[in-house]
Amino acid sequence: MQSKTIKLANPRGFCAGVDRAIDIVNIALDKFGPPVYVRHEVVHNRKVVQDLKIRGARFVDNLDEVPEGSITIFSAHGVSEKVESQAKKYNLNFFDATCPLVTKVHMEVIKYAQQGRDVIMIGHKNHPEVEGTLGRFPNKSSGKIYLVEDEKDAHNINISQPSNLALVTQTTLSVDDTKQIIEILKKRFPEIKSPNADDICYATQNRQDAVKQLALETDFIIVVGSENSSNSNRLKELAELMGTESCLVDHVSQLSEDSLKNISKLGITSGASAPEELVKEIISYCKGFGFSTVKEIQGLKENISFKLPKELR
Repeated sequence: MQSKTIKLANPRGFCAGVDRAIDIVNIALDKFGPPVYVRHEVVHNRKVVQDLKIRGARFVDNLDEVPEGSITIFSAHGVSEKVESQAKKYNLNFFDATCPLVTKVHMEVIKYAQQGRDVIMIGHKNHPEVEGTLGRFPNKSSGKIYLVEDEKDAHNINISQPSNLALVTQTTLSVDDTKQIIEILKKRFPEIKSPNADDICYATQNRQDAVKQLALETDFIIVVGSENSSNSNRLKELAELMGTESCLVDHVSQLSEDSLKNISKLGITSGASAPEELVKEIISYCKGFGFSTVKEIQGLKENISFKLPKELR
């Protein structure tokens, strides 16, 4: 009988920004007691959000839903200047769980706007990180900010100041896809200025590199993550681009038994907002189909951490 093996991507799962955001909500609940209001899902994972709801976190789409003076937290994806001003207007006691790497992109946008440049942001329309970043571009700037989603947009977009132009990106994009878009933009706008450091975060890059290796060593890849998680979706897409069939699941109950048939080498990874306990549940489930060996592939060890807001330390 053929040996059936599970290989685990490394690194996988929570990044430092997600750890920090979840800690902020939990510490606020411990310190102030429920309810604590969170604007938007603090991270894009159904289980994380459900667990925090049980503890007393209340997730809202708009600050209009938050009683005046309440403890409020901005999600890891960041918010626009308008939302932050609204929080002050409503006298909310708010804590910012925005990932510091997203804040870095916000600061780049503000700097370019102050220089009077036009800015192109590469990202997905309606994603909360993109909405927050676009909303950090000051209205009083003489420049404009534009959104480019794909190569077609990059070929077709018209810019007011093509010789006074800068570039930023959403932090959770596909590294390879983004490179293609940037190449098109640099060819069209040779004077475009980009940040010294890549906007795509270290965790996104590392997890994408790990899934590329996993795709070479396995027949099928399970990506653990929620449907609205950008970085999880990119992992699934990348696995399939590498020629390995993949599925994205939020919970073991979503796994199809048929997908595990005739598979001898199974890969498992998880997005940056997916808890490791979900991975363990899936491993346990798959063992029931004869996957008796579990191996971690070699990968980078991440030792990055971000400070909590000083009021919560």
